[in-house]
Amino acid sequence: MRTKSTKKNVINVVTLGCSKNVYDSEVLSGQLKASGKEVINEGKDGEANVIVVNTCGFIDNAKEESINTILHFAQQKSSGNIDELFVTGCLSERYKPDLQAEIPEVDQYFGTRDLPLLLKALGADYKHELVGERLLTTPRHYAYLKIAEGCDRPCAFCAIPLMRGGHKSKPIEDLVTESEKLAAKGVKELILIAQDLTYYGLDLYKKRELAKLLRALVKVEGIEWIRLHYLFPTGFPEDVLDVIREEPKVCNYIDIPLQHIADSVLKRMRRGTTMEKTNRLLDMMREKVPGIVIRTTLIAGFPGESEEDFQTMLQWVKDSKFNRLGCFTYSHEENTHAFQYEDDVPAEVKEDRVAQIMAAQQDISRELNQAMVGNTYRVLIDRKEGPHYVARTEFDSPDVDNEVLIDAQDNYLSPGSFVNVKITKAEDYDLYGELL
Repeated sequence: MRTKSTKKNVINVVTLGCSKNVYDSEVLSGQLKASGKEVINEGKDGEANVIVVNTCGFIDNAKEESINTILHFAQQKSSGNIDELFVTGCLSERYKPDLQAEIPEVDQYFGTRDLPLLLKALGADYKHELVGERLLTTPRHYAYLKIAEGCDRPCAFCAIPLMRGGHKSKPIEDLVTESEKLAAKGVKELILIAQDLTYYGLDLYKKRELAKLLRALVKVEGIEWIRLHYLFPTGFPEDVLDVIREEPKVCNYIDIPLQHIADSVLKRMRRGTTMEKTNRLLDMMREKVPGIVIRTTLIAGFPGESEEDFQTMLQWVKDSKFNRLGCFTYSHEENTHAFQYEDDVPAEVKEDRVAQIMAAQQDISRELNQAMVGNTYRVLIDRKEGPHYVARTEFDSPDVDNEVLIDAQDNYLSPGSFVNVKITKAEDYDLYGELL
């Protein structure tokens, strides 16, 4: 008979996947703490007797990581090192019956919209009045602000609607309240996230209201930067560009996943746009907001992507000179529209195409960074690491973009502070700055 662990009443929340999952785990932890539970995040083995794994189920690599993590804790439970194991998030939403059959050591599986049920299983009550109350797991000076859940877009390759449901915006007043509470905790940078920021408000207000939301958020005292992640290109609301240009708090930064540029591939992807429309949108962004930094993501190896299609994308990347870019291999996901297509681009070809795109982008990044040498920028200090303070300009999001390294030997700087630095040296993805 399995013995009970000696560690009592400590819940470890383990988060996998994207920033939306980070946000969800913070909300879960905040609710647990409000019910008097002891909660830790990403704790080490042996620190807790109850484990909650918040999974990702987006693509193959993420699913594999989630399953391996569940199996690790299932073994811990079988060995008597933990007492209870719960699984939530996208993988659980998408594959619950299969997971229950394959990994029965898990006490219960919950989907992405089952927070009240998960809390009940953990001996806590869901408190509706806790608008904006979260246990932050990011550094205290920045936080994610999820403005909507789910997605209504029909992209052929994407399983998000299967796991997160349709688009559901949060009311502006609730988001302002949440932002005020974050600011009171010392948060200075809000990173707005959703599956599609540009769709915000259509369900609640019958029109796109991202610009109105931004104008409300810039009034929150204590918030100094507001950053936009994941803006869908089709139906892009132009008034958002006016806000970026006019409001100093809104970073001159847009994350707009374009996925591809060849018309034939865009059509099969069901992106609702063309190369001509995409380029027109990019031109408008750069015209309306001079100096705007654009980040995008691309997919290589989508079913039917010919060598000509790929070369079109590669040349477009070279011509467009995106400030930030990531490229990923296509993942053939069951129950998506694209699953009916033959996954006909060999894995090694997909990998080679990604490598070519990223090599081109490395050259572009080096060129754009070199152009920053000698200029002065206001930066936000994130942390101290070895002999350097690690900071970011308004043009860089944490974890995915460039960093500015400042000599820590002759300076004392605190994380969360803003300072002015002169860029003295530039590498492919890092800048070096001298404190002014």
